Amino acid sequence: MADENPLEAHAAHHRSDDLLIEREMRESYLTYALSVIHDRALPDVRDGLKPSQRRILVAMNDLSLRPNAKYRKCAKIAGDTSGNYHPHGESVIYPTLVRMAQPFRLREPLVDGQGNFGSIDGDPPAAMRYTEARMGRAAEEMLLDLDKETVDRRTNYDETRTEPTVLPARFPNLLVNGSEGIAVGMSTALPPHNLHEVVQGIRMVLDNPDVTINELMEVIPGPDFPTGGIIRGRSGIVQAYHTGRGKIKLRARIHLEEAPKGKGRDKLVITEIPYEKEKSAIIEKIADAVKEDRIEGIYDIRDESDREGMRLVIELKKDGDAAVIENLLYKHTPLQSTYAIRNTALWNGRPRTLTLKQLIEAYRDHRFQVIRRRTQYLLDKAEKRLHILEGLMIAIQAIDEVVEIIKTSEDTTVARRRLESTFGLSHIQSQAIVDMRLGRLTGLEVYKLQQEIDGLKEDIAWYQRVLAEDELVINMIREDLDEMDGKFANPRRTEIGEGVEDFLTEDLITEDTVVVTISREGYVKRTSSATYRAQARGGRGITGSKAKEGDMLSHLFVCSTHDYLLIITDRGRLHWLKVYRLPDLDRTAKGRSIRNLIEGIAPDEQIRSILSTRNFDEADFILFATSKGKIKKTELKAYSRPRSAGIIATKLEEGDKLVGTRMVSEGDEVLLCTAGGQVVRFAESDARAMGRNAAGVKGASLKEGDKVVDLVVGTEDEFLLIACAKGYGKRTQIGEFRLTKRGSQGVVGIKTNERNGSVVNTINASRCEDVLLSSAQGMLVRTPVDQVSVQGRATQGVRLVNLKAGDVLVGMAAVPPEDSEEGDEAAESSES
Repeated sequence: MADENPLEAHAAHHRSDDLLIEREMRESYLTYALSVIHDRALPDVRDGLKPSQRRILVAMNDLSLRPNAKYRKCAKIAGDTSGNYHPHGESVIYPTLVRMAQPFRLREPLVDGQGNFGSIDGDPPAAMRYTEARMGRAAEEMLLDLDKETVDRRTNYDETRTEPTVLPARFPNLLVNGSEGIAVGMSTALPPHNLHEVVQGIRMVLDNPDVTINELMEVIPGPDFPTGGIIRGRSGIVQAYHTGRGKIKLRARIHLEEAPKGKGRDKLVITEIPYEKEKSAIIEKIADAVKEDRIEGIYDIRDESDREGMRLVIELKKDGDAAVIENLLYKHTPLQSTYAIRNTALWNGRPRTLTLKQLIEAYRDHRFQVIRRRTQYLLDKAEKRLHILEGLMIAIQAIDEVVEIIKTSEDTTVARRRLESTFGLSHIQSQAIVDMRLGRLTGLEVYKLQQEIDGLKEDIAWYQRVLAEDELVINMIREDLDEMDGKFANPRRTEIGEGVEDFLTEDLITEDTVVVTISREGYVKRTSSATYRAQARGGRGITGSKAKEGDMLSHLFVCSTHDYLLIITDRGRLHWLKVYRLPDLDRTAKGRSIRNLIEGIAPDEQIRSILSTRNFDEADFILFATSKGKIKKTELKAYSRPRSAGIIATKLEEGDKLVGTRMVSEGDEVLLCTAGGQVVRFAESDARAMGRNAAGVKGASLKEGDKVVDLVVGTEDEFLLIACAKGYGKRTQIGEFRLTKRGSQGVVGIKTNERNGSVVNTINASRCEDVLLSSAQGMLVRTPVDQVSVQGRATQGVRLVNLKAGDVLVGMAAVPPEDSEEGDEAAESSES
């Protein structure tokens, strides 16, 4: 034979094949993905454990680290786990062990740790050479009956021993402690629950396999996180329990501690934070938000937490609005967070997203199999023992002959065969006899043997009955659950509150009473009403705004920053604007053009009336009044849907214009006031409700050259305050103006002569304590209404404000009673 060519031989041993890289990457990646899913990231639905967690508990079981045992170094536990079961290194195992011991991660920790195992502040644990651990009480329940062949086993990574593929898990770990993990292409985030509620839910499924998820939610209302907090809304819970996926909003628990009046500062105190959030990170986020001016009103932050519990204190500034600051904290910090529920677990080795009922059924089915396998194990053990005892009983009854056979036999094999042939014993029975020392064999008592045999027969009958009757297994599951409930049940920590929508802008803005001013040319602003301190009647006032040359104030009123402004133009169109959107300027500033804040106002369109309201249900109707004496009443809700270009509010005749709008309800009385001092008083019911496009009906019959300047809503025992252009006015009881039908000329309300000038504005003086008077030159003065004298209807009145030469009064607005007190305090502080 010819010698083999060495080059050919080398090529044969070092051959390379061409492969498609796409196919190789796909196959390799799938192998990797399946390995991560099965062996690392996802828990088994039966015991709720990932392989690393299960192997740690098995290693601790091997070390006999029961809850009442001495603690052992975590380095020893991690080393045994790595060496015997989990070949991924101690640096991977120890963090898993630490998490299993953290009470702020698990509702019922599986490991009882001693030493520094980290904190809710985010502090890292000590090195594993310093910390010690043993099983927690729940872990002992997870491992119970592991030695009774209740679960399948497989060889470990080096085939030197076996490990369980799942634990017996009498404790419902997956539902109580939850699980989190990121696999390849999927992740899991099962939230923890309250054990007592879980037990009740499992019992419902045991009692009625057809129970619905909605019925289960009557006893399991939602997750129960170890860190407490408040779940806002149930929709995310319902979705997660029905589909396996859902999102819930979780908030910290915050309460307000008010300081005694004049002493100290109010405090917002945080006692619980959302799950998986670190306290130190929250403090840092709050500090950042304050520095970046996203949260205003915070004076100081300090951590007063101790062994008694968490206490994070946020001191507020003197003018800080606690409700607004709390909302800002929720918006800009992790004090409100979203928890995305994904109930993904391994079911029969495959990842599945499970509903609440499926999770409970998985526990039920697993425990059913565990109890049956335990029962079969105990049955086999009892039958084997009974078989041996029956052989011993035969031997005792012929003890002398048995002893003689054993003594005269050459070895145990011969003795065993002679016993089997003589007494009809089985190999197991004969082996048990020859294995016993003769002293023990002769000392056996027939009575005790018979007692044990009778007991074993009873046990065997019970085991056979359990295996034959499923209901007995179900009852044993119930008994186990009752025992778990007695050992581990504790009160719910997480509150489930009402739903919360995304924050509205006004939730993040302090509610304040402000003065809104608008000039004839449309410059608008808002200013805190406390800026205008109260003065005695006849005061000279302070400068309210620096009007543009030739411009004058046209509207002035007091409202809340959370109110809507209903802005009605001379063309009868209505626009919406939130008060907080107005520029917040000091009293001397000119303001900003309202055309830049509202869309759809034509260049030649003028604002004629502005109304403020908090919502569109607080009154029944809006009443419109025009300068020609027309009125129209329309339901308020007809104006509740804003549009960018506005809507038609009312139709106006040519040459007519709006002079005012008011909200009215059934039973109100309306007063139309004219420039010439006439007052027409009639019942609101005299004007029937009309649509938005209607032109209205006659409200007042006017004398030649007269016009309506204002309308007021009131009752006969209240007072009407009338202000004239030259700074004079008076208060008159409304009952002095004769009640007529709409459309009349009315009666004299004030004399409009050369001294007084024409009527500018009227208000219901009984519904306010102070009024703001504005002049054409921008002068503003705030006056208490009780300083304006009460006079009859046909009188001239008294001086309300001292005007500069050439200046005239152009507006008057009421200040709400609750703000008047603030204004008085501001006036006192500014004068002191």
